[in-house]
Amino acid sequence: MQSQGEFDLIAQYFKRPAPSGMLGIGDDCALLSPAQGWDLAVSTDMLVEGRHFFADGDPRLLGHKALAVNLSDLAAMGARPLACTLAISLPRVDADWLQAFADGFHALSRDAHCPLIGGDTTGGADQIILSITVMGEVRRHQALRRAAARLGDDLWVSGTLGAADIALRLMLGSLPPDPARLALCRNALEAPMPRLKLGRYLAGVAHAAIDISDGLLQDLGHLLDASQCAADLWLDFLPAHAALQGLDEAVRRDALLAGGDAYELCFAAHPRRREQIDTLSRQLALPITRVGTLRSGSGLRVLDAQGQEVSIQRRGFDHFAAPL
Repeated sequence: MQSQGEFDLIAQYFKRPAPSGMLGIGDDCALLSPAQGWDLAVSTDMLVEGRHFFADGDPRLLGHKALAVNLSDLAAMGARPLACTLAISLPRVDADWLQAFADGFHALSRDAHCPLIGGDTTGGADQIILSITVMGEVRRHQALRRAAARLGDDLWVSGTLGAADIALRLMLGSLPPDPARLALCRNALEAPMPRLKLGRYLAGVAHAAIDISDGLLQDLGHLLDASQCAADLWLDFLPAHAALQGLDEAVRRDALLAGGDAYELCFAAHPRRREQIDTLSRQLALPITRVGTLRSGSGLRVLDAQGQEVSIQRRGFDHFAAPL
């Protein structure tokens, strides 16, 4: 059987017609134009086999997640997707793997209205490496920048926390085998859904936002540093996924505060927006929970129901720690 070259591989698995008004795969560069009065938002993420995903994972789910984690960055800025590019390094060409990966990627690409318009493929190291760039547009002066939070703002979190972290622990064997619990939370790890609609609604409503990819404490810390303020986080108000029920309290707390791969939005908004955000939660059928407040000073305090500060052991995911 004749091996596929780079351009054959691109044509078979990744090339799709570009939307009207764009120039997609086939030229040296793609061309796209954001609407007048809008800013272009761009973000790039890299996923490495053994670091960010298991070598024997479902390639269709990996295709979905590879794009989802990038779209989550657009959501955090309040941007709507325009297009994306994909660079992929493969140790070998596996037609079945590529077809499943492409199917998962294109399914989310279609649902999110984020067409693939370019990229690169190559043979390389012993592991698969994926690099995706997403482009979106957000109305001028309405992007949810990390540096725009204000003293006295409420802190909010969408969805629930901890499920992906518990799924990873179960798959790594750091928790005792529990098939029922894994079935409850595995989808959160392998097929997260970026909160694009929420992000777009928050543009012009919230002051600042960040997506929770490396753990609530770590990611919220980036927002606080950028905004030069501090925060109190209310431990008992954090929205825990059902998969955390019955776990040891230390494990549960760690999953809530430091568990990565949540891809929910944490955002800051003025207290007068509470009713508006509660209405938005009902309209989207998505839990949006007020979990803290911003204050002067520096640092992040986690408080229990009695207002006592909780000791923290871990703040989030370390990209340079031991691999999977």
